[in-house]
Amino acid sequence: MTRTASISSPAAAPRVLIVGAGPVGLALAIELGARGVPCLLVERNDRVGVAPRAKTTNVRTREHLRRWGIADMLRAASPFGLDYPSNVLFVTRLAGRELSRFENAMYCAPGRNPLYSEHAQWIPQYSVEEVMRAHAQSLPGVEIRFNCELRGFEQGGERVRATLRDLNHGEDTVIDTDYLVGADGARSMVRDLIGTKMEGSYGLSRHYNIIFKAPGLAAAHHHGPAIMYWQVNAEMPSVIGPMDRGDTWFFMPRLAEGTRREDLDARALIHLATGIDLPYQVLSTDEWVASKLLADKYRNGRVFLAGDACHLHPPFGGYGMNMGVADGVDLGWKLAAVLQGWGGPALLDSYQTERRPVHQWVLDEAVLNHANLGDRFVTEGLEASGPEGDRARREAGARIQATKLREFATLGVVLGYRYDDSPVVVPDGSAAPAADFINYVPTSRPGALAPHAWLHDGSSLYDHFGAGYTLLAQANASPDELDLAAQQAKAAGVPLTLLQPTVPAIASLYPTRYTLIRPDQHVAWRGDAWPGAPLLARVTGHLN
Repeated sequence: MTRTASISSPAAAPRVLIVGAGPVGLALAIELGARGVPCLLVERNDRVGVAPRAKTTNVRTREHLRRWGIADMLRAASPFGLDYPSNVLFVTRLAGRELSRFENAMYCAPGRNPLYSEHAQWIPQYSVEEVMRAHAQSLPGVEIRFNCELRGFEQGGERVRATLRDLNHGEDTVIDTDYLVGADGARSMVRDLIGTKMEGSYGLSRHYNIIFKAPGLAAAHHHGPAIMYWQVNAEMPSVIGPMDRGDTWFFMPRLAEGTRREDLDARALIHLATGIDLPYQVLSTDEWVASKLLADKYRNGRVFLAGDACHLHPPFGGYGMNMGVADGVDLGWKLAAVLQGWGGPALLDSYQTERRPVHQWVLDEAVLNHANLGDRFVTEGLEASGPEGDRARREAGARIQATKLREFATLGVVLGYRYDDSPVVVPDGSAAPAADFINYVPTSRPGALAPHAWLHDGSSLYDHFGAGYTLLAQANASPDELDLAAQQAKAAGVPLTLLQPTVPAIASLYPTRYTLIRPDQHVAWRGDAWPGAPLLARVTGHLN
């Protein structure tokens, strides 16, 4: 049976149909819902994710959660508490010797850092999704349908017509919407339907992911608490770590070529790798393949791709989910602007122009990390006792420190990406700083993330940015120019917040008299004189 939904009422008509209710689709739905844009999010499963997948919510993603007002909710959902050390240890085995360690990996330690407003968090992806789902469903205009899948769509003129199937009842519904977004993952149906091709290399390596309960495992070794233990040995190089409450752990060995997962004994593998014999209870197993793939196009007419549907890379560095959330943010505010009438066509064109170079950079970083997995550090005598073993472990530890720092200290990638060539960013002629995967140097150069600062009242500068554009002005800004900017923004229907902070340190972070900051907290323009209405037309996509 097929029914056609009415599109006459905004309450009944989603302006955007989002396929896939993972973190990417939820981020997009939250951006739209927070801006008053009705959207429908469909998910073929009966709930948000249950697989562990990502475990690091990085500082940039948590800054988005802060902007949405739910960072504290995620903080409260932390399975081990915020003070649990986010250390990464390299050991021969859990029962063996330590080789090297990275403390505060991914910047999860609580406390205020001048470079960002929110620390990262080690938390299973399914917990992140549940916090995001609850918030999305609290927003007026956001509808989530579980057990509902996309069957197909066609687009023409000003609409996209999609057929959805209710998997509980076997009924099809046809709906009309303004835009459709495929956030439907690595096997994206939407990607196939719009003819997008993934370019790169599939199958860089195969991995076995085992989730298990292990009462007493944390106390059975002497290395102390950590979020990951890389086990470097010739028999079973692997990564293991605590994942959730209830003594729940993950174990991830690499599968040798020709190995069949169904032939493996998961409990025996854990015992072999750790050297610790416990009554391990295996909860789930799955296989995943590391690949380096990037879509040739992110859009066809009114249909867009986001997240794994358009970029796939190895998980080493913790970029995947976080990059997908950033996709949802970038596309979300731009779709809202266009649907509300103040965004022009170049704004949607900028989505691929901005995001694809970032994806390429992150993909390259993840592949470099993938090239140095645990088996690369296995050497003769690594588990030997005496001077020979001590020397082998010292040498391996030095190689690990030199090689893996770019995987666990990545603020330069997480916060340092820029939209240099965006059609809705106005360059100022300044030289682009060199890309640095570790060191993040804040800059108010157009295209960069607006520099962060803490204000004297304890709030973040970001807390004072508006939901639309923010014009940050120095103390010597002209009142007449500020009035003119406000009047021109109002006439164009562009939401604009005027902000003149008095904290002296901000002047060094924002050296020009004016800095125009976008809804996603990236700089759109800076200068010492307000250039007038043409600037607003450019940054909102009305001028090419």
